[in-house]
Amino acid sequence: MTAELVRGQNHPLSQSRLEIRISAGTPVAAAAALSDENGRIHGTEWVAHPGAPVQPGLEVSRQAAADHRLAVDLDAVTEAVHRVSVLLALPAANGGAGPARFGAVAAPFVAVTGLDGTEVASYTITGLDLESAVVALELYRRQGAWKVRAVGQGYAGGLAELFADQGLSEAAQLAAGIDEAVARGLARSVQAPPPRTSEGDRSRQAAAPAVGPDQGAAPQGAPGPVPPAYGGQPAGGQGQGGPQPAYGGATGPHASAGGGPVNYSHPRRQTSAPPPPPPAAPPAQPGQPTRPVAGDATGWSMEERLYNQVWGMFEDLARTAAAYRSAVDFAESRMDKELEQALSDPRSRIGGQGDAAREAARARYTQLVDQARASLDRDVAQLVAESEVVEPALPPAFARWDNPCWHAYRVPMEIPMALRLGDLRLPEAESIRIPMLLRLPLERGLWIDSGRTDSLDGSFTDSHDMRRLAMDTAVAHAARLLAVYPAGEFTVHVVDPAGSGAQALAPLTQSGVLAGPPAPGAAGVTEVLARLTQRVDLVQMALRGGAPDALPPGFDTSQQLLIVNDFPHGFDDRAVNQLRYLVDEGPSVGVHLMMVADREESAGYGPLLDPLWRALLRLTPVPDDHLADPWVGHAWTYEPPAVPHGSEVLRTVLTQVAEARRTWNR
Repeated sequence: MTAELVRGQNHPLSQSRLEIRISAGTPVAAAAALSDENGRIHGTEWVAHPGAPVQPGLEVSRQAAADHRLAVDLDAVTEAVHRVSVLLALPAANGGAGPARFGAVAAPFVAVTGLDGTEVASYTITGLDLESAVVALELYRRQGAWKVRAVGQGYAGGLAELFADQGLSEAAQLAAGIDEAVARGLARSVQAPPPRTSEGDRSRQAAAPAVGPDQGAAPQGAPGPVPPAYGGQPAGGQGQGGPQPAYGGATGPHASAGGGPVNYSHPRRQTSAPPPPPPAAPPAQPGQPTRPVAGDATGWSMEERLYNQVWGMFEDLARTAAAYRSAVDFAESRMDKELEQALSDPRSRIGGQGDAAREAARARYTQLVDQARASLDRDVAQLVAESEVVEPALPPAFARWDNPCWHAYRVPMEIPMALRLGDLRLPEAESIRIPMLLRLPLERGLWIDSGRTDSLDGSFTDSHDMRRLAMDTAVAHAARLLAVYPAGEFTVHVVDPAGSGAQALAPLTQSGVLAGPPAPGAAGVTEVLARLTQRVDLVQMALRGGAPDALPPGFDTSQQLLIVNDFPHGFDDRAVNQLRYLVDEGPSVGVHLMMVADREESAGYGPLLDPLWRALLRLTPVPDDHLADPWVGHAWTYEPPAVPHGSEVLRTVLTQVAEARRTWNR
């Protein structure tokens, strides 16, 4: 169970290889400092930071980002190290474009997780004001074991003051070096596309929004985080976007740089015109809740209003579940305290007086839990009613495969703002499913985990069936991506070295929507990776040189998706390095990755591939509770999208996509 820490609280660590997941809502620089038993840093080589991201036992991000994943191997640090401090700082070299103090942004969230994404402890750093650097938490040795402590110590003087406080003589020089490294990272970022106009136009661009090589989440979420998480882009309630879980740690809230209420709206969805008024709900009967209406959140279009309404529902469910869990915890602690008091008097331990005290404590516990459950059930019933109205009104990009809107599907003329990747639910509210929406264009790759064989309901799926289910899930995701992009705006490549995915890939291959047949064998892997790597290099050089029109004649400017099956079969060391390069650099120039793989099968590479897995949003072909939002720390159960059994909707949609592509290419 996750420990939600408060300042000064500690928690034992049972694992030595960990991830530190950070969601800050605004770009921050992340670092990790090693110190001795007295908390002193002995030299600059004891600090992992964007200018020197790898130190023994540590790996941090190479540039500022709203979301980070730091890798920690406690077994790899030297015996002289007794503390590992996680540091956050607002970039000082951003030209004044960002906030200068943590008090002006959303409270940063830090989580310690295992390599499988299981959250061990989390901490929301509250109470900051003028500080521009903060020691978020520390991992420390105690009697031969490691623990984590929530620190939250801020410094108005920034990193220089922080390092000086920890006894580093070169504090000012190191702080300046970190600022310079962050500035270089910002300079390498690809510029974001122009904002969408009030008429809804979006010009075709060769590049996706600006994301640096280490900014693996949508800031996932993030989100959004998001997402998400996922991807991780948390969002507010009515009229705002809702928090996307940090799936596999992915993303944190967007914050207002000027202080005051947090603005959860997406920064690239601004226009000069005010949003149209949402639909008005019909008046409710006296004493009855207002009947829900689809699209009653604010936004610039019905699509955005529905998007904001979905994440408003996510926020409402997260809040009501958090309130229920808090009430149950309070009831348990109160009952324990009352029982302890009743038993502390030897005269009341036996006999009728003690029995009465115990029964009274249990009765009060039951009363509090029943009240909390009644409140939860009332809120969930309202959300279910809203879902029943919203779900049929969703456009294809947001809708399930069984939604009737797919029967009237036509290839769109414009890229939607988000894509549905499945559903999210909580164990306290099994009757409600929240659509899991990921912002477009994709800002991180996807990993369909084919290694898990057990399900939440206790059922077991053998490895062969799990591989088939994983590939079916990947095809469903790819088909949806093809369906929601305009003709010619999205291209899919497939690498299937052993040919094991031929049956699952049939809807893509038979409809003719792929750029070419699935590439077989090691030679096919080499050819596809070389072509996409060259594409990334060409686009990056053109953008950084300020000459996006200098690309070769006939260059395909569409978004590219590479589906990789059976990794690492057919991959040599060079191909693995090219794959990592595509994961790091590809999303910023419109090249994305979808891995269908079992991580255990690549264990022979050791920690070399850890950054690759951390950079991908992990999804599963069966329901799994591996996704967590950094907002309230819930573990959400993810349910993959399922095409109704016997339905031809997938083939029908892909046939229309293929026909539109042929027409567009004439």
